[in-house]
Amino acid sequence: MFLGPRALKYAMAKSRSRAAGANDNRRPPGTIGWSLRRALPLLAILLLTVGVYLSGIHKYLSLQALVDSRESLREWVTQHHASALALFALGYTVLVALSIPGALLLTIMAGFLFGAVIGGLVTVVAATLGATLLVLAARTSLGEGLRGRAGPGLEKFRAGFQEDATSYLLFLRLVPVFPFWLVNLAPALLGVDLVTFAWTTAVGILPGTFAYAFAGAGLDSIAVAQKAALDACVAAGQSPCEMRLHASQLVTRELIFALVALGLVALIPILVKRWRRRAGRA
Repeated sequence: MFLGPRALKYAMAKSRSRAAGANDNRRPPGTIGWSLRRALPLLAILLLTVGVYLSGIHKYLSLQALVDSRESLREWVTQHHASALALFALGYTVLVALSIPGALLLTIMAGFLFGAVIGGLVTVVAATLGATLLVLAARTSLGEGLRGRAGPGLEKFRAGFQEDATSYLLFLRLVPVFPFWLVNLAPALLGVDLVTFAWTTAVGILPGTFAYAFAGAGLDSIAVAQKAALDACVAAGQSPCEMRLHASQLVTRELIFALVALGLVALIPILVKRWRRRAGRA
């Protein structure tokens, strides 16, 4: 059917109006929807984590297993020191990035195999690198999408956390009651600067890391004492006689109190800032 100039003009205007209406139904500007490509980093981490658990490798992350194989491990490290150090750093980085429990044991192992100083340093570097990789994956997969959908309450909390991110992150790192993986994910979702996250992670884990590394350096004496107690139990004819070591046995109450005290010191700048604000209002 032939359309006259007026009818043709009306049809074109109506078509443009429909297109504009369709555009109005799209997501508001600034929001970013979920996409498979954006979620790939976090999905890859989840798949690798599941693979590790299905393989059963995590079952060998025990202090008892370390003590039982300490002689062969030390001999291999002596023969291949550089390779062993690099392999340990890679393994620690992957373990932290995959959020697999066992960081405490590996820190003790680092002190046992490489000495307290070298073991502590390589642990700090590997843990910081692994945590940063996890933050990057979470920020890419979730951070932007959550930012676009955040309500006023969450935005206010994000702004407050970012303002004092250094103090908060140091506190969370120093106090050993918060899961390491949780402290890695929270800054990614709250939009903390990556450089701030990395250096506060490295500084915050220093005291605890070197404390556990020094404990690992003295692991031989603990193993000898446990072995003597086992032999005495067997000689006395008692039952059952077992030598069971756990990493938690090396975490003393005094150490936890000291780390909590350091964490509270990290919060002092926030308290001073709030006190000054209240004094200024008064």
